[in-house]
Amino acid sequence: MVPRRIHITGAAGSGTTTLGRALAAATGALHLDTDDAYWLPTDPPFQEKRPIPDRLALLEDAFGRTDRWVLAGSLIGWGDPLIPRFDLVVFLYVPPALRLQRLRAREIERYGAETLGPGGAMHAAHHAFLDWAEAYDTGTRVGRNRQAHEAWLARLPCPVLRIEGDTTVEDRLRRVQSVRLGEGRAWRG
Repeated sequence: MVPRRIHITGAAGSGTTTLGRALAAATGALHLDTDDAYWLPTDPPFQEKRPIPDRLALLEDAFGRTDRWVLAGSLIGWGDPLIPRFDLVVFLYVPPALRLQRLRAREIERYGAETLGPGGAMHAAHHAFLDWAEAYDTGTRVGRNRQAHEAWLARLPCPVLRIEGDTTVEDRLRRVQSVRLGEGRAWRG
């Protein structure tokens, strides 16, 4: 059986959203992102967290509209009630230097170098975000870090597909689409 309810997770900059969009487009699934549930809409964005019950309600509502969805991002620390919904979890890991390079480029594309540079409206927030993202591998911050992710993955009742390294979106997509579920285990063809 092909997994129909897939959660893609990993560190910021590992490509969860990119793979989620590609997988949703290829399969006709609904694409969801945990950031859309986690953060209230603000200008600038990512300033105010949505209360946990509201996050869960938003995602449950979206899940209830279809039987095929891809959820990208992380819900460690708040989304455990959703775990029974997952057919498959995909964990992406990319070396830290590459992740940070991707994040810097993405942020400049989104907000502009002037906004993020010294004196810019988002300069402090941008550097705080990069510091937070860099700490993922060292585990020096509470919340989403490699150690917490590994512990969370180990507790999951569903299969976990690990994709590590600087692989293409096409390769990642092919690997996820090759997963078949059966008798509580996943295998790749």
